[in-house]
Amino acid sequence: MMTMRIKNSPIDSFGIRACVPFMLLLLVPALAAAQSLTMEEYEPKSTLVVREHLVPRAKYPFIDIHSHQQNLSSDYVDKLVKEMDSINLQLMVNLSGGTGERLKQVIAAMKGRYPDRFVVFANLSFDDLNEPGYGKRAAERLAQDVRSGAQGLKIFKNFGMDLKYKNGNRVKVDDPEFDPVWETCARLKIPVLIHIAEPAVFFEPIDRFNERWLELKEFPNRARPPARYPAFETLMAERNHLFASHPKTTFIVAHLGWHGNDLERLGKLFDRFPNLYADNAAVLAELGRQPYSAHDFLVKYQDRVLFGKDIYSPQEYTYYFRAMETRDEYFEYYRKRHAFWRIYGFQLPDEVLKKIYYQNALKLVPGINAEQFPQ
Repeated sequence: MMTMRIKNSPIDSFGIRACVPFMLLLLVPALAAAQSLTMEEYEPKSTLVVREHLVPRAKYPFIDIHSHQQNLSSDYVDKLVKEMDSINLQLMVNLSGGTGERLKQVIAAMKGRYPDRFVVFANLSFDDLNEPGYGKRAAERLAQDVRSGAQGLKIFKNFGMDLKYKNGNRVKVDDPEFDPVWETCARLKIPVLIHIAEPAVFFEPIDRFNERWLELKEFPNRARPPARYPAFETLMAERNHLFASHPKTTFIVAHLGWHGNDLERLGKLFDRFPNLYADNAAVLAELGRQPYSAHDFLVKYQDRVLFGKDIYSPQEYTYYFRAMETRDEYFEYYRKRHAFWRIYGFQLPDEVLKKIYYQNALKLVPGINAEQFPQ
């Protein structure tokens, strides 16, 4: 057996020269794999060492103002309530109630079995949109839905973007044909949770400057190109005109009105429209990347923001709890395509938590049993 000695020139050593090609053979596949890594595959593990405060259950019982439930089987509803108990979700608002007989079925399946755990919002039908007098009929159907047990109205995102008359004209957000609907909501004192537009960058070119590029790459149908859709600012102008035209109607804009990346703009809307509120559904990544601004904004407008989640997943709620209740730093968001960045906790005071978790919803949605929440 030969003994290797490295003295003056290791390059001259036969053993080293023989090993170098072998080592390169081992490194080449690893280097090639690293160079071919895609953004979707890249999952860096943070080396940051900081204290963590996991929050598996909300500090206070809360109301989720923004959920969608389609499964009406008794087994599913029973399972749903058990999951809600595990995270302190006291009451869920199902925004997908439908109208007419479908609404009655949803109310019976959910609220009929668990009267204090669910609220159901009605939806508009556009089947007769092109027949004269649509707005009046839609308002009458809504009034009947409220008599059937609906406690609010949900407007979906096709309103203003995809919904069109048979002549091809787009139904604008502030279309006066719908005035009877908004007036009925004001008269019956039920809120309108309204989803207008999409994130502003969905309307912009899908290029290297678009911070939602990954999501648009995975889901190209979420893009809103100008050839097919109105501009983001056009929709915002129509939406704001709607709020101004119906000051007695309570509007809750979904997803912070897509202004989570510009809280000052949302604050100006709150200042301008006393009838306006917002939910924070599916925009935690926006708040979590600006913890100081998010904290100050939510403290200032603590009476105007409601808790919402949108896509139901029990384990994902815990990220909201952690962000709202702790000062944890640089932790992962639950959906990479929404945010490739990490987020930070903005630790809201207890009085603010209570308002966002349940008090603001109790104020806006009629018919909720307030005794199931702390005073």
